[in-house]
Amino acid sequence: QVQLVESGGGLVQTGGSLRLSCAASGRTLSGYDLGWFRQAPGKEREYVAIINWITGNVYYADSAKGRFTLSRDIVKSTVFLQMSGLKSEDTAVYYCAARRSGSTSYDDWGQGTQVTVSS
Repeated sequence: QVQLVESGGGLVQTGGSLRLSCAASGRTLSGYDLGWFRQAPGKEREYVAIINWITGNVYYADSAKGRFTLSRDIVKSTVFLQMSGLKSEDTAVYYCAARRSGSTSYDDWGQGTQVTVSS
């Protein structure tokens, strides 16, 4: 099992930036993908971005392309989601999740961090 702890959420104005962090522990991350998801009030949880721990390849949802950047620090076993050009529709609880590469399901989840974008 991978333990995940998110941080970095907060209140930001439209057009502003935030960097979310997700610290992983409990298992070696080789062979895992780490992803960010978000859930807005009254909406289903949606995928934001995912990174393969070994290759560093990153995939983004259309809503994140061009505004969000996902990266990793291998030494610290931490992934970062740099968000810029934030919009009100980015307001959500952001979750970090882990899955074994090749799996379709995410088995490990963090507790989430709130991001609120105000106009």
